[in-house]
Amino acid sequence: MPWTKMTYLFCYDDHRGFTEEIRKRFSDETQYKVESFHTKLEFIKHCKKEKENRSCKVALIVAPDAKEQFEMIDEMTQGIKRLDPKTGLILLVPVDKMEDLKKTVRFNIDAYIPRNANAILRIHNAVKKLISEHNIVIFRKRRNLSLYVLLGFLLLVALLIFIAWLRLPQYF
Repeated sequence: MPWTKMTYLFCYDDHRGFTEEIRKRFSDETQYKVESFHTKLEFIKHCKKEKENRSCKVALIVAPDAKEQFEMIDEMTQGIKRLDPKTGLILLVPVDKMEDLKKTVRFNIDAYIPRNANAILRIHNAVKKLISEHNIVIFRKRRNLSLYVLLGFLLLVALLIFIAWLRLPQYF
């Protein structure tokens, strides 16, 4: 679907190792803008700044290995969804910590992706899915508006035909 001009990917990565792979995968700068953040404060501040933007936004959070920081991830996801509910959230999780993180962070996550060899491909597929859902919402709004305009026009024509029938019955 050609509607979405730009997709913004916001990556929160403590260790700075995964972001370069994401940049290589989403290298087309006409479609994707990949921005990397290494602190929670910068990440949240940038999400606040991009709130008014109507394009598709995806937040990619690389979860740390320590279970103690899962609560921080839960607070971040709730904060992002509070700022902009349309932002898609993807969590990149260590394989052995997947169930623990799913129990801690239950709501508002669009995709949990295990951190392994094919994680980049899964992230790409999840981003494409979020872009498609964003475009579907846009086209649904357009379709509904067009339907309302059509129904208004049909009612106007029916009203004009009824008025013509009352004033000029010899033509009917």
